[in-house]
Amino acid sequence: MLIIGIAGGTGSGKTTVVHQIMNELPQTEVGIISQDSYYKENKGLSFDERALINFDHPRAIDFELLVAHLKELKLGNNIHQPVYSFVTHNRTDDTIFTHPRKVMIVEGILILANPELRELFDVKIYVHADSDERLIRRMKRDIAERGRDMTEVLNRYQSTLKPMHEQFIEPTKAFADIIIPNDKYNTVAIDVVRAVINQKIL
Repeated sequence: MLIIGIAGGTGSGKTTVVHQIMNELPQTEVGIISQDSYYKENKGLSFDERALINFDHPRAIDFELLVAHLKELKLGNNIHQPVYSFVTHNRTDDTIFTHPRKVMIVEGILILANPELRELFDVKIYVHADSDERLIRRMKRDIAERGRDMTEVLNRYQSTLKPMHEQFIEPTKAFADIIIPNDKYNTVAIDVVRAVINQKIL
């Protein structure tokens, strides 16, 4: 199993890059795991307490479970991925049944910040985007998909997103095998990643 880690700041376009990589690849051979599914369970906290959690800090992620799940997939075993709700700031009771594939793509802002997780990646990718672009994309997404308002998004960006990006996310660029600029000139990098995947699949 080839495991590819795709990191980058919030709103950097990681999902777009994942779709570009997967385009023209056999869907049955490639699976995706999102770091967002592995935020820690917070059932013991009230909604107001959960809303105050810094979700851009590594301690908010259940890396232990994510690492365990990837190891299980590598052994050829199925897993049940957790499902996280950004509306309630908590895990739901649902899970996603996931079986091993020839290629697993793991994407998330902090996946290169954890040494044990980094060791599992055969290819490490960092998607780079301008900070203004990232803020605009984050604002559009959080308002449309996560029930936030503009003031809340901007406050969170200034108080946690920006400092956490500078402290924990941007430095992980140093661990990347490939850095992809998220603009129209990234086709060569995407083709290189696709070629690596194709070698594994064929």
